[in-house]
This record gives sequence, structure tokens and C-alpha cells, in this order.
Amino acid sequence: MTPTSFFPYRRLAASPGSAGDVLEDDPVGRLKVYVYELPTKYNKKMVAKDSRCLSHMFAAEIFMHRFLLSSAIRTLNPEEADWFYTPVYTTCDLTPWGHPLPFKSPRIMRSAIQFISKRWPYWNRTEGADHFFVVPHDFGACFHYQEEKAIERGVLPLLRCATLVQTFGQKDHVCLKEGSITIPPYAPPRKMKTHLVPPETPRSIFVYFRGLFYDTANDPEGGYYARGARASVWENFKNNPLFDISTDHPPTYYEDMQRAIFCLCPLGWAPWSPRLVEAVVFGCIPVIIADDIVLPFADAIPWEEIGVFVAEDDVPKLDTILTSIPMEVILRKQRLLANPSMKQAMLFPQPAQSGDAFHQILNGLARKLPHDKDVFLKPGQKVLNWTEGPRGDLKPW
Repeated sequence: MTPTSFFPYRRLAASPGSAGDVLEDDPVGRLKVYVYELPTKYNKKMVAKDSRCLSHMFAAEIFMHRFLLSSAIRTLNPEEADWFYTPVYTTCDLTPWGHPLPFKSPRIMRSAIQFISKRWPYWNRTEGADHFFVVPHDFGACFHYQEEKAIERGVLPLLRCATLVQTFGQKDHVCLKEGSITIPPYAPPRKMKTHLVPPETPRSIFVYFRGLFYDTANDPEGGYYARGARASVWENFKNNPLFDISTDHPPTYYEDMQRAIFCLCPLGWAPWSPRLVEAVVFGCIPVIIADDIVLPFADAIPWEEIGVFVAEDDVPKLDTILTSIPMEVILRKQRLLANPSMKQAMLFPQPAQSGDAFHQILNGLARKLPHDKDVFLKPGQKVLNWTEGPRGDLKPW
């Protein structure tokens, strides 16, 4: 079968039961969350200073806070809480170009934990084991955008007992602690909805990608960025007519994804990418190029069934791999992607909607209950070392 025989396929209606039942779980009644009240310097003032924080790919930490304040699972009585949430925005320190700087993040987080530990007794009785934190930066609570530096730093020591809700996920990696909940990056739901194309529009693009292939600013010698996978995509397929790939980001980007059969989702500095969300929402089969990636809500979303996984070393064979996928497999993946609950689980809409990413996070927290009795420390017992970590992290914020 030739690739051109795929092109007439249109948006397909979802087949009944095509998503896991767990996507439909309702967390209400299964857990209660207490939201700490922090000084606004940890959250609201940061957004007021730079509103771009509301639209970048790390904005889940902001919208999770807003969602919890009005959620039915919120409790105002900390004595009945299953989980405690500290609303601190560690990715809202932006460069003039809008890129989050992680360098103050450890100090901000340490300061917030110190604040709650002095004013409430709940952190101290478990040293955070019944607390969760949203840490959506490239390498989560390792707080650095370059993997080598992130690995060197490791997870912030004070978060070693807590549950981390993070976009970063890679198996057997120092920046993914056991028990973490991997979530999708933030993609603006309303903006995406304004770019929907008519359902009868044919998918006339075989493979689509827009983004960097080389990050010469941060990787001047080349080869380290994306572990060379993006460079390999460009060098092997820049002249291949089946591949619509470019560094340009056209105003028709969202429309183009809806006209494509396959959307490349290669790793960048970190293994995850907003393209994963966009591909699922727009019904474009995600081609995941990131070895050992842990995908968002992997216990709820059947990634193996909706996506295509290509090893980083196999990028030069991408054309052969994709053109050899049988038509019936393509159609099945498209039907699964058409399921509204699959798309909903990847988004953080305002106001929240049933089954969305907020609810999937709460479902993940509910599945971790009840807490093991061993998380409660004996009087005077200590697990965490408050003075551990790089000297710069210990400065007050």
C-alpha cells in the first residue's frame, strides 16, 4: 500500500468504549484536599508581574491551583484532608523571550515549604508524604532545562517524601521519583478550539512537524540537543515529499495538524513536548520519539494503541516504519483518537470539565490512598535533611 492511499481519510467518529473506563472516573467523594493559603508572593503576585505565565506550557501549576480553590474535593478542615497542596508557582520567572528560568525555583520551593512547616503541623508529621506539588518544568523538581545539569542536581531534597505532579517522565531517571504523577503540558484549550477545521477535511499531509532541529543557542556544538534525534529527522527527511517538516511556525499550524496523518513528537531538552497534547486533540497519530518516556496518565490513556513509538536510533528509518503501517491499524488509531474523553483528559480547560486533566490528576491521587501508616513519623523522628543541596539553594527567598 502506498502512503498516498491514506490521504482521503477524514476525521472518524469515536467507537464506543474505545477509551479505558478509568478515564471516566469521578474523583469526588474519593479524596479531600486541603489548599494551604500562602503569601501572594509565591503565586498571584508572580502572575500579576508577568501574565505570560498563564499561556506557557508550564501553566498547569497555576490552573491547578485555581481549579482546586473551587473544587468539590477541597476541604477547609485540614484534619479531614487526605492530601495537602502548596500553591507555589516555580516556573513563573520568565526571560524577556518568555522562557521560564528554573534557577530561583529551588529557593522558592524551599521557602514555601519552610512557611507551611512553621505555620501548620501537617508537613512535620509526615515530612511531606501526604503532600503533593505541581512541578511542571522540563525535568520536574530537578529544576534545570539541561539534562546533564538536572541529573547533577537531582530532585530537590525536601521533596523526596512528597508526591510530584510533573510533565517530566522518563523510566529509571533520577528526576522521576517513584510515585510521581505524569501529566500533559499545558496547551491553551480555547485557542485550539478556535482553529478546528470542518470534519470532512481530508488528511492530505503524511508526516507533519514544526519546531527546532538544532538549539544552537544552548547547544552550540550540536548533537546534545534532543540527543541528536531532531537533527536526524532533518538531515534524513528534509527533502522527502512525504515529510512536511520545517522550523517555521505558520499561523495555520493547528489546521495543518488536523490535515496530517502522523505528527512527530520527538524529545527536545526533555522527552515530553506540547505536540503530544496537540496531536491527540487534533486526531493526528503521535509518533513518539523519546526512549523510555513515561507518558501522561499512562494508566488511563492507551498510548500503545493510539500512538507509534520509534526508537531514537531508528529515526533514519522513519519513512519505512510509517509507510509500512497497515491501513486497518491507521484507521483504528484514528478512531481511538476521535474519542472525546481521550482529548478531554489532555486539557486544562477553564472552567474545568468532567474527565479533564484536573480530574485525571485527582484520580491519580485517589488511587494512591489510603496512605500507608508508616508515612506518619514518630515524635522527634526526621527523614529529610533541610541543609542538603547546593549552597545557592539554601539562600532565603
